[in-house]
Amino acid sequence: MRMLLTLLLLAVALYAAACGAVLLLQRSMIYYPQPAAGRPPERLQLAVDGAQVVVSVQPRPGAGAVLYFGGNAEDVSLSLPELAAAFPRRAVYAVHYRGYGGSTGAPSERALHADALALFDHVRASHPEVLAVGRSLGSGLAVRLASQRPVSRLVLVTPFDSLPSLAAPLFPWLPVRWLLLDRYDSAGLAPRIAAPTLILAAERDEVVPRENTERLLREFTPGTAKMVVIPASGHNTISASPAYSAALRAL
Repeated sequence: MRMLLTLLLLAVALYAAACGAVLLLQRSMIYYPQPAAGRPPERLQLAVDGAQVVVSVQPRPGAGAVLYFGGNAEDVSLSLPELAAAFPRRAVYAVHYRGYGGSTGAPSERALHADALALFDHVRASHPEVLAVGRSLGSGLAVRLASQRPVSRLVLVTPFDSLPSLAAPLFPWLPVRWLLLDRYDSAGLAPRIAAPTLILAAERDEVVPRENTERLLREFTPGTAKMVVIPASGHNTISASPAYSAALRAL
């Protein structure tokens, strides 16, 4: 009996240690900061609370602008040329999250959302029609931005309904829904969005299951959002498809 009790206490201690490790290290498993390898035409230094955020910019005069929020391991400066080609009459602003591409500070959902709001307010002062594009992790930022600011359109590339919903099946033996600090609950915010929304899903997405994307789609007010599946594409290769570029150019 004493041996059984000892083994039980050891198992509980190991489980608690695993939970503690996830709690302490989770942001290093969510965010993978990348240096800026691309050479954008311009770089904006946005002063925000506690950090300097770098934004790669393709400047263009006129009313329209695109804000781009990339994936968790993306150098967004490399996406600038394709975005500029897809939106030839709009200025493009691609934000490097805190800790990425020369931006200072550390990434967290709360900090990145505050930066997204600051960037929107800065851009809208000179471009009254702002389209927001969010890819993968960035879809959570774009959704939250659109729930609080008047974006003209919203584009979500390989989005998910929430981070806990996405992570729970990967760690079925851990209470990840209770442990996650950054939740990116797009499904909970979707009913607040009035902007016309386009969801681009990868047919062979190996990171975000289709049911997570469809669950998000169902939470929008009927008629607000539509989904297009890009054929023969994966989570990280969707932007290489001609169908992806065509979908963006059609906006």
